[in-house]
Amino acid sequence: MTAVEIITSKEKRRYWTRAEKMRLVLALNEPDANASDVARRAGVSTSLLYRWRQQLAAAEDRPAFVPVAVSGPGAERSSSALRGTMTIAFGANVRLSIEGAPDEATLSRVIDALAGHDRRR
Repeated sequence: MTAVEIITSKEKRRYWTRAEKMRLVLALNEPDANASDVARRAGVSTSLLYRWRQQLAAAEDRPAFVPVAVSGPGAERSSSALRGTMTIAFGANVRLSIEGAPDEATLSRVIDALAGHDRRR
């Protein structure tokens, strides 16, 4: 063993930050990762790692606020804006451009597919 932790307080419980939990949960996803080895190195039980993984996954399913930029009436308009083009960015590398006016159901299905989740659950 290369590291020794000496607890000098009367606190019997170790509190893990969200970043520490995330680091350990991501270690489970490494190629050839073994949950028992990850847990042993961290000094926790494997069941706790799996619980953290469920909790962090559930937290990602919550709706998030997305920044929206709306052009004012005096803003310059390109020729594509005059035709009714909408562009939605999902992260840095994925963009969805829609020309015209699609119906709400179609637009919702396309956005759900690009966002990688299903709202119908």
